[in-house]
Amino acid sequence: MTGIRLTAPAPGWSIDADVVVVGSGVAGLTTALRCAAAGLATVVVTKARLDDGSTRWAQGGIAAALGDGDTPEQHLADTLVAGAGLCDEAAVRTLVTEGPDAVRRLIETGAHFDTTDSGDIALTREGGHHRRRIAHAGGDATGAEISRALVEAVREAALHTVENALVLDLLTDAEGRTAGVTLHVMGEGQHDGVGAVRAPAVVLATGGMGQVFSATTNPAVSTGDGVALALRAGAEVSDLEFVQFHPTVLFLGAGAEGQQPLVSEAVRGEGAHLVDASGTRFMAGQHELAELAPRDIVAKAITRQMQLNGTEHMYLDARHFGAAMWEQRFPTILAACRAHGIDPITEPIPVAPAAHYASGGIRTDLRGRTTVPGLYACGEVACTGVHGANRLASNSLLEGLVFAERIAADIVGDRPSAGAATTGTLPAPSPLLAPEARATIQRIMTRGAGVLRSAESLAAAAEQLEALHNSAAEAAGAAEPKVAVPGVEAWEATNLLLVSRVLVAAARRREETRGCHWREDRPERDDENWRRHLVVRLTPERQPVLRRTETEAFGPVHPTQAPDCAAAAPLIHPADVTEEP
Repeated sequence: MTGIRLTAPAPGWSIDADVVVVGSGVAGLTTALRCAAAGLATVVVTKARLDDGSTRWAQGGIAAALGDGDTPEQHLADTLVAGAGLCDEAAVRTLVTEGPDAVRRLIETGAHFDTTDSGDIALTREGGHHRRRIAHAGGDATGAEISRALVEAVREAALHTVENALVLDLLTDAEGRTAGVTLHVMGEGQHDGVGAVRAPAVVLATGGMGQVFSATTNPAVSTGDGVALALRAGAEVSDLEFVQFHPTVLFLGAGAEGQQPLVSEAVRGEGAHLVDASGTRFMAGQHELAELAPRDIVAKAITRQMQLNGTEHMYLDARHFGAAMWEQRFPTILAACRAHGIDPITEPIPVAPAAHYASGGIRTDLRGRTTVPGLYACGEVACTGVHGANRLASNSLLEGLVFAERIAADIVGDRPSAGAATTGTLPAPSPLLAPEARATIQRIMTRGAGVLRSAESLAAAAEQLEALHNSAAEAAGAAEPKVAVPGVEAWEATNLLLVSRVLVAAARRREETRGCHWREDRPERDDENWRRHLVVRLTPERQPVLRRTETEAFGPVHPTQAPDCAAAAPLIHPADVTEEP
């Protein structure tokens, strides 16, 4: 354990439970429902409302081998290709073999997918898939339908929920086992101020960290809180350098910031073309699947074309769909485009890549266990090894379903117990950043660690992030301390800085181009040296420590396998990070 924690008031209230699930997307609610159905006292904590997480924004659908002639083996093959040599095959096999039944159980829970005239589930294609295996709902509102069904099931089951609550830190007992979490309720939940949920099992399903960049498809709540909490608690994270930039995000101008409207890959799956300003297609000939190549390839192709043409965006042309198809198949995207003055029925859609999905996260095993006993992770916050260097389209919702069920089964089978949370003297908490640092971090990350990266850009980003980190520490240690006031905005900015520092450290260390990690100065994939995972943890001095796995295999994750914090040895390059032998 690192002993690191956020600056926050002591908990003024507490709830006792068998398991606390943090997050209310497909991963969190599926875990909670399964645990509650087995008789465990289950509490769901979510940062906004129950239906405000990332799941509701998923447009395209959920991938599974449900169609005639499709098989888990074919789904496995497509996933391994997209992951660029870094997928853990055991994890992928688990995903694709258990996925179809998991989707059927989701339907039994109440989710309604679009069907054909014969009553079968309607399936479409997306990038990287050689078969039509994407189930969708409401045309392009799959996530909203899944969220609706799960939220309704949670309310029917009368689960204890705490909404509008930001999780802060992990509680542990004297043996280092999980004992719950501290959290801050933002005025509209069931409690006020800082409190605690005390439970021997904690499941982090907090979603992504897209808000480390200026422009993202992620909602405003995606500030990396789960990854930051896990790092402070001493857990390992892996593959954080692999941030997927979705290739077709509605371009709203060079200065656009915050959450941007997504133009689903399913639009290309139904036959839309990527073109430049002259109407010329540029993906044909670059990949056998053209516009349906894996996302990293399409994002790179768009970026290259923008550089060649000296423009800030390309176009997605689907005028040939006609009004009826747009209105029936893609009503959400049609409305979003029209809200910004673009009519896809009569004109091409301006698009550009934006931060979309974190393929890496908190390192887990096939039962969702992290390197901290009693702490689990699921969904985008986790790194199961499924996605490798680049997530295959629509595998994310499936991963949330499959591994949520596995986590629930592990907790129910284990029935963990923990001692009382430790209340002894703790080290000084981490200095908080002022809320306005959030925009500074986003600009640093966008410039230095975006779609295009280099040793120079990453070194500059590392230096600037370290300056923010040191400045906060110096302000806290001054004779007359000038520190940020504890609160949601300051906690979020502090979490963003931590995950950004770790992401940049890993990106600097990986001296190759692979998947969605694109190094301009190292443009080739280097399997001999870099078909490996980078695993990171935090020292008590708040410095990231890296180790590289010996092979592409994900390796053991059980808590007994976690390296002791005292075993770290310094590494000179890069300057802001150490590496274990």
